[in-house]
Amino acid sequence: MNLAALVDGHPAEARAVCEQGSWRTWGEVRRRAGAVADGLARLGVVPGDRVALLWPTSVDFVLAYLGVLAAGAVAVPLNPNSPPPELGRELAVVEPALVLGATVLPRGSTVRAVVPAATEGTRAGAAPTWEELCGDGDGDGDGDGATVAPVERADDDLAVLLFTSGTAGQPRAAMLTHRNLEANLRQMLGVPDMLGADDVGLVALPLFHVFGLNVALGLSLATGAGLVLERRFAAAASLRLAAETGVTTLLGVPAMFAEWAALDPSELGGLSLDRVRRAVSGAAALDPEVAARFEARFGIEVWQGYGLTEASPAVATSLGTGRHRPGSVGRPLPGVEVRLVDETGEEVLAGDPGEIWVRGANVFAGYWGDPEATAAVVGADGWLHTGDVGVVGEHGDLYVVDRTKDLVIVSGFNVYPAEVERVLDTLPGVAEAVVVGRPDPVSGEAVEAVVVRTPGAALGEEDVRAHCASHLARYKCPASVRFVDSLPRGLVGKALRRAVREGRS
Repeated sequence: MNLAALVDGHPAEARAVCEQGSWRTWGEVRRRAGAVADGLARLGVVPGDRVALLWPTSVDFVLAYLGVLAAGAVAVPLNPNSPPPELGRELAVVEPALVLGATVLPRGSTVRAVVPAATEGTRAGAAPTWEELCGDGDGDGDGDGATVAPVERADDDLAVLLFTSGTAGQPRAAMLTHRNLEANLRQMLGVPDMLGADDVGLVALPLFHVFGLNVALGLSLATGAGLVLERRFAAAASLRLAAETGVTTLLGVPAMFAEWAALDPSELGGLSLDRVRRAVSGAAALDPEVAARFEARFGIEVWQGYGLTEASPAVATSLGTGRHRPGSVGRPLPGVEVRLVDETGEEVLAGDPGEIWVRGANVFAGYWGDPEATAAVVGADGWLHTGDVGVVGEHGDLYVVDRTKDLVIVSGFNVYPAEVERVLDTLPGVAEAVVVGRPDPVSGEAVEAVVVRTPGAALGEEDVRAHCASHLARYKCPASVRFVDSLPRGLVGKALRRAVREGRS
C-alpha cells in the first residue's frame, strides 16, 4: 500500500483544503500532488529516498507531503523556523536527497533545494521552482485529478521520519511506516463520532508535528473531510475563520484552548460557533479548569486524547465514550493495547499508578540509525514503553498523571533538558546549568534554566535567552532564567535535576 492513495476515492469537486479563504478541491489536490511526484522522479528521487519538507501549515505542505509519498520517497517534515544549527543537525541525521520548502539551508549542506519562487533561498541551478514542480496552482479546475497514481510500497516501507528528542536529548527520527500511519487512522476512525466526509476541521497546528500530521491532516485525507489551514495561531482570528468557513471540528493543544477561553467578548462581537460540534485537545495534558472555562464560554465540550510520536500518534481518547470526565484521556482506541506496569514490568493493581505501555500496528518501527535507542523503548514482545505514568480510574478511564523521564512538554512539543543544557554549556560565563520544566497556564509547561555563573561573569537573563534562541527552536528556549550560587548534587557529584525541580537549589 501507499498512504498517498487515501485521497483517490474522494469526489473530484469536493472541498479539500482551504488557505486564506481559498478552497482547493480533491481533484486539484490529486492533480498537483501527482505532478510533484512526477517532478521528484525527474529530479532523480527514487523510492526510499528521504525528502525534507520545510513549510509552515499550508496547502503547499499538503501537496509536498502527498507528492513525496506518491513518489515512494520518505517524507521528513522539519520545523521551518528552526535556527540553522538545529536544522543542520537534523539534516545530517537523515541525509535527505532533496529539500522542499521556503528556507535557506545551513552552510555546508550538500542536499539540493527546491524553493517557492516568491521566497529567497538556496537553490541548485538546474532545480525547478516549486510552482514549476507542482503546476500553476490557479485552482480553476480539477484537471485530470482522478488519481494521484502512487508508486506501490510495502506496508512496512518507511513513509515518514519525524524528529523527537531521545532521552539523552539527541535528535532522533522516529520511523513511521505506511502500515503504522494507516493503522492509526483506522484505529481513530473506529471511535464513534470521529471525523466524517461532511465535516470541516480547523488546524492551526504545525504539520511537522505528529498531531497535526496524522490526526488533523491524516484524518482529512482518509475521510475526505475539508480542512481549513491557518499558518499562525491567533485566538480571535482563528475562531472568526472557523465561523466563516463552517468549521465543525476544532483541533488544538491546551495552550490554544486556554487562549480561546480567555478571549474578551469584544474581540469576537456576535460571532457564532453553532456549527462546531466537537472540540478535541491533544499533545499535552489539558487543565480541567481550562476545559471548564472554554465549555462555559462557548457551550462546546472539549474531548481529550493521548498519544506520542512513536505511536503514530493516537493511543486513547475520551471522544465517543459518552462520558466526559475532566482530566481523563478516555479509553484506548480500537486495536490498541494498553498496560500499566511497575518497575519490574508487572501489571500494577487497580487504581495504582504505572508506566503506560502500548502495543498495536501503530507502534513505530524504531529510531532511524539507532538500534540501541529503539531497543530501550520497544521490547521484543512489541510493547512500547512510553515513559508516561498513568492511572485507571474507577470507571475504567485512563488518566496520565506523571512522566518517568525528565522531558518537558511545551504546548505539545517535547523538550529534553539535556539538549538545552548542552547549548548553555557553550555560553561563556556559564559554569554549570540545569534545565527543568515549570507549570505554565498557557503552554502547560515552560522551560526554566537554573544557571551557575563562572566567577566574575556579568551574565544576565537576556544573554542566556539570546544564546539559546540562536541555537534552538523557540519552544525549547528558556522562558525564565534563575541564577544560583550552586546546584544540589548526589553522592557521585552529579547535579540533581529532580532536586532543582523541587526547589532545593
